[in-house]
Amino acid sequence: MSWRQVILLSSLLAMVLLCMLQEGTSASVGSRPAAGEEAPEAENIQKLRDDELRREYYEEQRNEFENFVEEQRDEQEERTREAVEQWRQWHYDGLYPPYLYNRHPI
Repeated sequence: MSWRQVILLSSLLAMVLLCMLQEGTSASVGSRPAAGEEAPEAENIQKLRDDELRREYYEEQRNEFENFVEEQRDEQEERTREAVEQWRQWHYDGLYPPYLYNRHPI
């Protein structure tokens, strides 16, 4: 073989090899997002995670507040009931049955 044939054969082999490598890299690049596209996707995932944590936090705060309001309402009802009961006992003269049994039907 002459040196021309060796150079031509090695050039042809190198060209075929480069074409195969180029097709392989283009296929792999096409299947996964480019570096510029990965950042917004990761950003969106982080935003969704932050939104979920914020939603859980506010739901927990709302539940705690609702429990607090319910306890306050129950305590107020108990104080009112006790005050009414004391008023009835104080004003009961002993001649009539207690107030609950002395109601007139409507």
